[in-house]
Amino acid sequence: MTDGQITRVGFIGTGVMARTHLAEMVGRADTAVVAVCEPSAAAYAQVVELFDRHGRPAPANEPDWQRFVATFAAELDAAFILTPHAFHFGQATACLEAGLDVLLEKPMVLTAAEAEALIATRDRTGRLLVVAFQGSLSPQVREASRLLRSGELGPILNISATAWQNWSTITIDTWRQQPDLSGGGFMFDTGAHMLNTVADLAGEDFAEVAAWLEDDGRPVDIRAAVIGRLASGALVTMNACGSAIPSCHSEIRVFATGAILKTGIWGESLEIQRAGATTLRKVRAVAGLPVWEQFLNVRSGRIPNPSPPEVGLRMARLWDAIRESAARAGSVVRLPATVATVTGTGSAAR
Repeated sequence: MTDGQITRVGFIGTGVMARTHLAEMVGRADTAVVAVCEPSAAAYAQVVELFDRHGRPAPANEPDWQRFVATFAAELDAAFILTPHAFHFGQATACLEAGLDVLLEKPMVLTAAEAEALIATRDRTGRLLVVAFQGSLSPQVREASRLLRSGELGPILNISATAWQNWSTITIDTWRQQPDLSGGGFMFDTGAHMLNTVADLAGEDFAEVAAWLEDDGRPVDIRAAVIGRLASGALVTMNACGSAIPSCHSEIRVFATGAILKTGIWGESLEIQRAGATTLRKVRAVAGLPVWEQFLNVRSGRIPNPSPPEVGLRMARLWDAIRESAARAGSVVRLPATVATVTGTGSAAR
């Protein structure tokens, strides 16, 4: 728990994921959900019902997000943004400009240019921006990153990642398969966790990328394969299948000169096999905390920001390269050296 100081928050978007977070937040003594922005009357009705179940008055609703910021910013300390991907940049920028700290649902933005502009706004306003990527927020990924950065496992040689889900069927007729709202398909939705966690574990940008995106007759990509080389020379493969049988799972293996690490795209576990050992062994890590509680802990200065926009920028650069390569039938895209050598530690609090 935090120290009990009340943080006044507004929600932009109250879909299924937002209501999952709200269910964990509504009873907290250190949190006041002041207002929400939800254009869907049906979705807002479910928010009202959720608060009724907890015996709490429902927050006010302003359906237009721009009016929401103008109306409620003075009454808020923070905004939690959970909207279709295409809205993230504009909404996060407006909230930072209004003096609010921001917890932003993944993926952070659509392009590297948007990521760079958002970081500039963060720096200029001095506000906090945390990206709600479960992988970067996971204690297991933070421990894996610490081990890899410490040098005790030796240099990274290869990274292999796979993610699969019956995404193509369960997202039919939703905004997730509308390119103008989603910015991509399976690889940029569920697969965004893979892109982010791989980029976080790698600790450096990609130097070269080749990619193929297959839409299987849908408006967005459903399957993807990516091959990349990091600036250090380490090789990376990422395989995303959004047409799997009913299921949702993943695996990431990092091969270093002194060990093999195994985790998932959400950082749900961590195993290690060091040189001389014959099997993987689980690594003990502290229990994970809800996303909102981690945000409060970062905001109060108790912990460094585990998922800052710098990691989101690295992922955005990778996604730009993936789309460019796929548009050129898998041709290799070479990232400028000045980009490929940029480091983002993931430790900055603001």
